[in-house]
Amino acid sequence: MHVDARFLPLADRFFAMYRQPNNGGGALTAYVNGELVLDIWAGWADRDRRWRRDTVALSFSTGKGVASTVLHRLADRGVVDYDEPVATYWPEFASAGKERITIRDMLTHRAGLHRVRGLVPGKTGLLDYDRVVAALAAARPDPRRLSGPGYHAVTYGWIVAETVARVTGRGFTEVVRAEIAEPLGVEEFWYRVPPEHRHRIAKLFPHLSPGAVSWGVASSVMTRLRPFNGLAEAGMPEGFDELVRDPIVHDAVMPGWNGVFTSRALAKMYAAIANDGVIDGRRFLSSDTIERMGEVQTFGRDYVLGARVNWRLGYHPVFVANRSQPRAAFGHYGVGGSGAYADPETGLALGFVTNRMGNAMTALGDLRLARLGAVAQKTVRGR
Repeated sequence: MHVDARFLPLADRFFAMYRQPNNGGGALTAYVNGELVLDIWAGWADRDRRWRRDTVALSFSTGKGVASTVLHRLADRGVVDYDEPVATYWPEFASAGKERITIRDMLTHRAGLHRVRGLVPGKTGLLDYDRVVAALAAARPDPRRLSGPGYHAVTYGWIVAETVARVTGRGFTEVVRAEIAEPLGVEEFWYRVPPEHRHRIAKLFPHLSPGAVSWGVASSVMTRLRPFNGLAEAGMPEGFDELVRDPIVHDAVMPGWNGVFTSRALAKMYAAIANDGVIDGRRFLSSDTIERMGEVQTFGRDYVLGARVNWRLGYHPVFVANRSQPRAAFGHYGVGGSGAYADPETGLALGFVTNRMGNAMTALGDLRLARLGAVAQKTVRGR
């Protein structure tokens, strides 16, 4: 492990979270100005297996930030243009009134394709990448997209992945390896986990459920109730609570939610972003692209989440458990608790993964990362 003395309070806060087996396990990594200042892990990856340096975790929407960064790497070289229609690169996408939807719209959840519930039939239908992207290409966009964003909780990853595949002529996982893993010198950016590394995946627990209500009942009820119907349509497909625990998800490409990472991998990617695009003495992204990545793109209410999010280009603003929020920070958190972000203002980058989903109230999420982020921000600001 590695702990810079300044970050001992952050390490103490982290270790206190994993004292008992029922706390599960996790890992936390931090960089400041491109330098590693913290790399620690603790707890249990399974009932009889401790969390180790090489343990990886399914991190849900945390992977949206990685997928977005792939596209920014391509835009940085002029391979893709934010203001070009998606259909320029993916012609089939132009059907059903989507011909004017741009890459910028896609990155800011304004494509109107938030609905995953019923997109393809069957509990395992989401595993069929070709079928899913064909359904998205044929789908009619929600007209509310014209007045504001609607969080594409699950579909976002497929839209980005297929656009990247069309732009490059290569499969998405191949492009992730070439654009993210290899330049950073870290291999654990996986949407399809290599079979020889699957023993490293931490076991998630408990089952996904909104409170004490089963997934099926909750999603069915929420679909019929405003203002919760949008969230059910976007993030609660049939059988999703069972699918997330099935090993077959690691054979599929579903970048909106099935990314498997180490905290070390996530933190290093965001460290490059927080350090003006440079890591290990090599340029990862240009300063201009990083500035564009962090610009607020939407100001209205998100019709799925029911709140104003102020989306950046593929990322959301960062929330920490403190009165003072890091105004320039952006990244992506995932359901259950994992997440990662960059703060270009302070040079801080943080990556956190865990297998303990949420808390005693709900498996959907809690404030662990927000609390860790508050300590990290206080440390880096020296107060």
